[in-house]
Amino acid sequence: MKIVGQPLPHESAGGHVTGAALYTDDLVLQFPGILHAWPVLSPHAHAFVVRLDAEFAAESAAVSAMQEPGVIATLTAADVPGEGDSGSNRHDEPLFPTEVTYHSQPVAWVLGETLEAARLGAARVNVEYRALAPILTIEDAIAAGSFHSGPFHMRRSIGSDDAGEAIARSPHRITGELAIGGQEHFYLETQCAIARFDETGGIVVDSSTQHPAETQEIVARVLGIPRHRVTVQCIRMGGAFGGKEVQANPWAAIAALGTWKTKRPVRVRLPRHLDMALTGKRHPFLAKFAAGFDHRGVLRGVDLKLYSDGGWSVDLSDPVLWRALFHVDNAYLIPALEAAGWVCKTHKTSQTAFRGFGGPQGMIVIEDILDRIARTLDLPPHDVRERNFYREGDSTHYGQPVKDAARISRIWNELKQSSDFDARLEAIAEFNAANPHAKRGIAITPAKFGISFTATLFNQAGALVLMYRDGSVQVNHGGTEMGQGLHTKIRQIAAESLGVTLDAVRVMPSRTDKVPNTSATAASAGTDLNGAAVLDACRQIQSRLIPIAARLLNCDEASVRFENGQVFSNDTFSNDDTSIELAKVVEAAYRNRVALFAHGYYRTPEIHFDPKTATGKPFHYFAYGAAVSEVEVDGFTGEHRILRADLLQDTGDSVSPLVDLGQIEGGFVQGVGWLTVEELLWDAQGRLATAGASTYKLPSWPEMPEVFNVSFLERAAEPGVVFGSKAVGEPPLMLAFSVREAIRAAVASFG
Repeated sequence: MKIVGQPLPHESAGGHVTGAALYTDDLVLQFPGILHAWPVLSPHAHAFVVRLDAEFAAESAAVSAMQEPGVIATLTAADVPGEGDSGSNRHDEPLFPTEVTYHSQPVAWVLGETLEAARLGAARVNVEYRALAPILTIEDAIAAGSFHSGPFHMRRSIGSDDAGEAIARSPHRITGELAIGGQEHFYLETQCAIARFDETGGIVVDSSTQHPAETQEIVARVLGIPRHRVTVQCIRMGGAFGGKEVQANPWAAIAALGTWKTKRPVRVRLPRHLDMALTGKRHPFLAKFAAGFDHRGVLRGVDLKLYSDGGWSVDLSDPVLWRALFHVDNAYLIPALEAAGWVCKTHKTSQTAFRGFGGPQGMIVIEDILDRIARTLDLPPHDVRERNFYREGDSTHYGQPVKDAARISRIWNELKQSSDFDARLEAIAEFNAANPHAKRGIAITPAKFGISFTATLFNQAGALVLMYRDGSVQVNHGGTEMGQGLHTKIRQIAAESLGVTLDAVRVMPSRTDKVPNTSATAASAGTDLNGAAVLDACRQIQSRLIPIAARLLNCDEASVRFENGQVFSNDTFSNDDTSIELAKVVEAAYRNRVALFAHGYYRTPEIHFDPKTATGKPFHYFAYGAAVSEVEVDGFTGEHRILRADLLQDTGDSVSPLVDLGQIEGGFVQGVGWLTVEELLWDAQGRLATAGASTYKLPSWPEMPEVFNVSFLERAAEPGVVFGSKAVGEPPLMLAFSVREAIRAAVASFG
């Protein structure tokens, strides 16, 4: 029986619901004498640190931090043996800043026997500041010329006409702006790290991180030691959504620094209010655009300027902006395009990776443009969208052929039929005519999302697969499990590839001493990369077992087949003489001194991108989808209900359909939250005003579609990807555009 493709539950589902599954902070009980860290927070969004005295009292203070009962040590820049910076890119994130650049930025840390002791000790630390005026909005950053990066450019011409000329020659033109808000990750497990020495004097860090290798790099850099003296482990995360791709690093570095100074285990765990105040969000964007089009709504040219709010440090803002520029086309051909982007520097949290990684912000702009075009021409928005689809033979504005472009129209037409779109459109018109105080709207939107890291070097992965003499298997790979089901898929891939039963495979926690130099689990590429590396290792082991099995079965090597813990010499299952237990083959291989372990490796083929010319093939393939959403809006309160949502997603040949179903549903709802109810607010002092679940509205049961239909595109295997599957982590989030457009349609009906 095939294991890949079976709708299996999450491999840790039982542990999740019973509480048996361990997370980083659950390990604290394993380390008696562990110290707890608490930050000394700046009360300013922008200021110079004039004086910081961590261990002695100010004249007005009753006691110093070190005199607080239970306080063991303080951490300042003087304690750093290496480089006191956790910036993954530009080294622009000092752990102990002399210039505060966002509200509540830690300027020192206190270590205590208890968290309460550390917190009280931190309140005793004497810091003097010289406050400065903060920059808190994109508009203020533009006016002040405050930028981390840019401009980045992408261009395409139609014939001899550039975008400006194409727009000028168009029969119709529009201009506009679109402000796009950020989003809080609100993972269930907040940032956490525990550091300790091992028996050889090396540092071991358990971290809730999507990128153990980079966390290892940052810890080694801060301590001034080579990376082989640092081991980072991630057993699992309680959610991440991109928020732990690089932003897990400073907390791990502080824990490791505390251990380095005190020679004791140290725990850093941010409570929810600190996690929200100190960590980055989805980037807010401001788009300014002009578009030219014909009388049918077909685009001729677009001139687009994108400004993202990067916050206080660059973090991943550059690649986020690049991905936004890559995706300003969504599923549509823009014959002439001039797109430019800037990363603004503001005195707020450093905005970071978030599911979609800039793609949603770029894609929503073209959806907004097409909707405005449709209303300008008094045409149905779904007709205008369809007229602008990519067709076979088209290429993107960065020069990559749109492979399987016909799949966009195929998904569109299948979904319109299965959702009964046309009939419902007529029914909604009748409802709106009869109801003056409530209006309904329906919309269908497509999504085309590129799959791969846009930084080519990250498109590689390794794995270590170990087979034991009883035929059981341990799998180590470079990906991390954050609830998305990666380990479930890896387990299925390994079992299918080796021909063992599912319960014979154990996926181990991600550790840098098992698989080195890993890429982040991000870009929706976790299964594509790590699954392919595991497949490579499994095939190596199986290739060594085939000659042994052929001798035992007295058959040709070409006729050997591994399945369900048995090895067969042909396709007949009823004859005992034609099969043997896999464990016996493995034992025979061991006795013949055949290696029963293998390192697998995978690098995504044929991808490249030149940022100087903004051309290349940055994506291995595109994931396609579409959604139809119907909403009702109350004319008195403005409240809306999602009456029904129909989603059709291209998952290729799904490795694990139940896992993918959860990803599609969850991604869609997270996108709905971003576009409808979630809003980040900062006050005039730069303090995050929406710093908890009581003030930051998350989607809950009332935001769920009352009817929720999810389907996978059939006959959609993707060649060149592990078992023909496609990425499904990020693409479904953009299907939520249909809810935004349906709400706009309903609101317009009041007119």
